[in-house]
Amino acid sequence: MVIDRDESVGVGALVRPYAVTRGRTRPRVDIAMEALVETTARGRSGGFLAGQEQQTIAGMCGVGLQSMAEIAARMQMPLGVARVLVADMAADGLLAVHEPAALTDGDDVVGTELLERVLSGLRRL
Repeated sequence: MVIDRDESVGVGALVRPYAVTRGRTRPRVDIAMEALVETTARGRSGGFLAGQEQQTIAGMCGVGLQSMAEIAARMQMPLGVARVLVADMAADGLLAVHEPAALTDGDDVVGTELLERVLSGLRRL
């Protein structure tokens, strides 16, 4: 069976998100996948939001903190594209990005407290 190009799923979905970022694949500032994002008062006013993606992100982060990974997943777009959008919005004062605390604890590469919290969360699943 031959699939017509118009009937195939996801053909446009791979191109469109990068068109939203004008082809940029790297954000202005590096944002950790687990960084928490919230909409600022300026972002909630809505007058400064340029596109539908920005409006969706501002709405998502306006009701509570969202991680960078959650934003990408809910927007159904690659993490890199979501990072570019969030970084641009943060630079414009529409979002506040809360980076996680440093993961180093003395000589440990990753703090044992963080690992214990992750293990506890996995057990609750």
